[in-house]
Amino acid sequence: MNDRPRLLLIDGHSMAFRAFYALPAENFSTSTGQHTNAVYGFTSMLINLLRDEGPTHVGVTFDLPGGTFRSEDYAGYKATRSAPPPEFAGQIELIGQVLDAMGIVHASLAGYEGDDILATWSSQGDALGWESLVVSGDRDAFQLIDANTTVLYPHRGVSELVRMDPAAVEAKYGVPPRRYPELAALVGETSDNLLGVPGVGPKTAAKWLAAYDGLANLIERADQVKGRAGQSLREHLDDVRRNRRLNALVDDLPLEIGVRGLARGPVDRKAVNRLFDALEFRTLRERMFTVLGADEGAGAGVPDAVGVNPVEPAAGALGAWLDGHA
Repeated sequence: MNDRPRLLLIDGHSMAFRAFYALPAENFSTSTGQHTNAVYGFTSMLINLLRDEGPTHVGVTFDLPGGTFRSEDYAGYKATRSAPPPEFAGQIELIGQVLDAMGIVHASLAGYEGDDILATWSSQGDALGWESLVVSGDRDAFQLIDANTTVLYPHRGVSELVRMDPAAVEAKYGVPPRRYPELAALVGETSDNLLGVPGVGPKTAAKWLAAYDGLANLIERADQVKGRAGQSLREHLDDVRRNRRLNALVDDLPLEIGVRGLARGPVDRKAVNRLFDALEFRTLRERMFTVLGADEGAGAGVPDAVGVNPVEPAAGALGAWLDGHA
């Protein structure tokens, strides 16, 4: 019997956005106009993960508004991303209340991204020999993958997660996980507004990294790389260095709560009832209590009055929309 701790880490913003876009906002809104599609989809995904993966420790991270050390380093970092849709407003706060009621730790840190907190907790778990599962739609998380750590990467909405272990990363990208951010530095990441070397795709980048044993050696010997691609590389070395600097996750943050503090607490039935009464998540509440059980706690983490009064989505709507629209 394997009794070592099992750590589940979730990129909260990434998965909340995917839940938001997987479910139509117009079908998940309250009588007062507060949309709840991201809350519903995220909570459903979380229940499934707790049921299927059986983690002993769980942590969820969120980004804070404002810049980070990366945007201070490079003003163009993520500068092309559009503002969240107005229907998304307030849903992160509601997800935080759900997590409080479920006894799950969630964290943010000014100046850093949620991914950096994930990396720190993952590193702490790795040092203890724990098994770790990281749920994220950000490929930067692939650098965390090793013998102990697997990334669950969303394939369709939040209903289908692909297990990315070292073999899966190598099969798909031609490099081991520790080299993935080096490959990304060469090819760029459009979602972060990090432009790569023009004319260089993943296959060429992987070939170079293998031939030169990593990005540092490739940069040092860039004058040896032949052809138009080699010339393009030499002309964009500063971009490559910048990309690699920015896509490196910080794994040693001084967090108030370390990985040992992520032990799952009991689901607080009173807190869930109070919150889900306001959200009118009837079927979701029943499923949570059936799958996870609940404690008759006082629910101090959720205020008595929750400022929403939503309409319950039709039974089965979540799965149908995830399957058809993710």
